[in-house]
Amino acid sequence: MKVKVKAPAKINLSLDVLRRRADGYHDVSMVMQAVSLYDYVTVEALDTRKIEIFCDYPDVPCNKKNIAYKCAEAFFNYTKAENTGIKITIEKNIPAQAGLAGGSADGAAVITALNKLFSTYLKEDELCEIGSKVGADIPFCILGGTKLASGTGTTLKKMVNMPKCNIVICKPDFSVSTAEAYARIDKAGLSHPEFTAEMVKAIYARDIWMVTTSMLNDFEIALNLDGINEIKKLMLKNKALGSCMSGSGSAVFGVFNNIKKAEKCMEKLKEKYNYVFLCEPVKHGCKIID
Repeated sequence: MKVKVKAPAKINLSLDVLRRRADGYHDVSMVMQAVSLYDYVTVEALDTRKIEIFCDYPDVPCNKKNIAYKCAEAFFNYTKAENTGIKITIEKNIPAQAGLAGGSADGAAVITALNKLFSTYLKEDELCEIGSKVGADIPFCILGGTKLASGTGTTLKKMVNMPKCNIVICKPDFSVSTAEAYARIDKAGLSHPEFTAEMVKAIYARDIWMVTTSMLNDFEIALNLDGINEIKKLMLKNKALGSCMSGSGSAVFGVFNNIKKAEKCMEKLKEKYNYVFLCEPVKHGCKIID
């Protein structure tokens, strides 16, 4: 038996890093949005009693280091279901190390698939509990849509849907270490009003202009990378209503209220960058499609 899941990427419409905690993690406040850029994950039951991973993306480890592997282990530990053997096949479209939760999306897809494959009938909150043991973004990737995230990012509050728009995502050739990004945040000691509160107001106002003027990412401010600023300038020059880095980077997204403008911007970016995508907000997280 096989189960196939499509797993959407996420962007951060706002990202406030509030404080470093005693346990070494950070409290954050952010609005997260699922978008129509998908990885496809197929989980197949075998009789090998092993967890096997196959992926078409060269930089993704196909071993115990993969988040998908860790999520499978966490699932079996939580449910006490017997691991008779599974094969995980990942079709990557979401760039790795981009701040788009590509690895977390794959892990969330594995948990979703195993729940079906092993007939454990877990509810969403239980799936999220399993995911939170592996990574902070995984609960969001399971649920998707538009969510207000707090704590370490695993406490999620459902919001109304983001207004309809077109989103262009561009990842430069370099990546950003999340650990280094947090270290830069701690060193910078950023202090400003929380933009997430303004983003929440904008989402509930259903005002795409207000959304784009409320976008802010503390990682982007602390890192202040020329490569990120260059992409943002290009997007704004090509009629994006607003542009922002996602997560700890290095992907940048631009928001458009016109598909033709978005397509034109995408073509301009493709002249210089390899990873450019046109997508839109979606209301769902991981979805079983087969």
